[in-house]
Amino acid sequence: MKLYWIKAQAPLRVLALIKHLGITVELIEINLTAGGLREADYVALNPNKKAPTLVDGDLVLWESAAIMAHLCMKAGSDMWPTKDPREQVEVLRWLTWNEGHWVRAVGVHYVENIIKPQFNMGPPDAAALEANIGNFMKFAKVLNAHLEGRDFAAANRLTIADFSLGSMARYWREAEMPMENFPNIPRWLDNLMKTPAWANPWPEKVEAA
Repeated sequence: MKLYWIKAQAPLRVLALIKHLGITVELIEINLTAGGLREADYVALNPNKKAPTLVDGDLVLWESAAIMAHLCMKAGSDMWPTKDPREQVEVLRWLTWNEGHWVRAVGVHYVENIIKPQFNMGPPDAAALEANIGNFMKFAKVLNAHLEGRDFAAANRLTIADFSLGSMARYWREAEMPMENFPNIPRWLDNLMKTPAWANPWPEKVEAA
């Protein structure tokens, strides 16, 4: 298997899972500055021109949730439940809620305060951050209430739903996300950091750099 990745939040989820499950995967970092996402060979694999992309024999997968589910099935891991339909749809609910709501709620803070400095894209857009506050509050309230009395998002254990929901939110301090009224979210995120592969998801050469 091969995984094409860049240092961003969606590949982070998959790299953490690979480490956590101890799966042997050839990790191929895409050279962003050289336009690697737009190269013809890569676009033939992923027409979205995004990462990550997994190649497993003649199977080519993009979208991190699909990749993570595939990896779990390959490894026989119940981080993507296959034996209990109720657990599976519960994980699926939070995967889809993440992409439909949470990514948008936290994404503005992530882009303005993490991505822009990383790629020298100028200062944060204060107006964009202010305009997003209502959306952030709306969905942080939902997740905070769900996490009351829970250490994990679904199935009462670590699943790929946690990795998806946490991939941007893990940067809440640096991204200045207003978590003051939502204490269950930082508690949950701090608990995830006890998982070594989640705390250090990047390949060793990237960690050293």
